[in-house]
Amino acid sequence: MDHAEAQGFAQQWVKDWNAHDVDALLEHFTDDVVFTSPVAVRILGGDGVIRGKQALRTYWSEGVRLIPDLHFEVLALYVGISTLVINYRNQAGGVASEVLTFEGSLVREGHGAYLAQPPTGLE
Repeated sequence: MDHAEAQGFAQQWVKDWNAHDVDALLEHFTDDVVFTSPVAVRILGGDGVIRGKQALRTYWSEGVRLIPDLHFEVLALYVGISTLVINYRNQAGGVASEVLTFEGSLVREGHGAYLAQPPTGLE
């Protein structure tokens, strides 16, 4: 993935998220995608591992239902070999990243990662 492709993907990604268009988002994922997120544990229970496009649809649909003001702002992109990291801020001001691994033009694996706050007293 080159920088122009990464920029184009991220622009579409944030547009689709901000429109709450789960179907458009899922067009970029393989049918057997694996996605992990600690937010999935809070929303769906389980271990936070989502397997397959239909399960990802369920997770994201529930997420946008529960967070009607969901909105993302891309802060930075990091491009690797078949990998893209989208660093973003959400509607609550939280900073997170999605680490996406591609198989051709589709995402086959993704991981939501959230900024860890240092424990108090360890400054």
